Amino acid sequence: MRTGCEMYKHFFKRVIDFVLSLIGGIVLLPIFLIISLAIVIDDPGPVIFKQKRVGKGKKLFWLHKFRSMKVNTPDIPTHLLEHPEQYITKVGKFLRKTSLDELPQVYDILFGKMSIIGPRPALWNQDDLVAERDRYGANDIKPGLTGWAQINGRDELEIPEKARLDGEYVEKMSFLFDCKCFFGTIRSVLKSDGVVEGGTGELHREEEKAGAGRKNEAEVLAEAAVSEEGGHSESEEEES
Repeated sequence: MRTGCEMYKHFFKRVIDFVLSLIGGIVLLPIFLIISLAIVIDDPGPVIFKQKRVGKGKKLFWLHKFRSMKVNTPDIPTHLLEHPEQYITKVGKFLRKTSLDELPQVYDILFGKMSIIGPRPALWNQDDLVAERDRYGANDIKPGLTGWAQINGRDELEIPEKARLDGEYVEKMSFLFDCKCFFGTIRSVLKSDGVVEGGTGELHREEEKAGAGRKNEAEVLAEAAVSEEGGHSESEEEES
């Protein structure tokens, strides 16, 4: 059984990646053209966005996506932007929600930079995520178009949990487990599970706002209680 898994990891996985990405790259061409036209009409500029990501063995490579943000967007990670939704185009919002912005990565898979299933490639400056993945050996395999962490929380995951799930994938990597991740991704995309613009950074901002709102509400209630007690005391004094 172990020999079969090793053969899959070192040979058959790449064969499947190559064949499926080649077929996908050809079959999806009409969709690529439609998306490209929609992007240009919505916000004139480049159709493809490329970004340095961390690949196998922590070697950097260029990852490709359909551009979903405005041309004048600051060149920093989305989760570091203040109100990232203001930079996302109308077409981009749809592309991100449906994960169609990731489609150009079929060519990254075709040329051997990525795999269909694997840990999502970290940004070149995500040292915290790369360090966490080192603990689980998740930097020793090719990053993927989708993976185990993607179907178990995606943008909602904190970095330690994301790295742990990536490590779990490394341990369980097999043809059947890849199939589970693949079909789980289809289900997650259809339901838009775990999609949060700005990722965990935006979640933290929302939590802070919610916390501040609860604090303000508590302060108002406390003040009301104090006022009510003061009112009772004054009434009692008048009665006496």
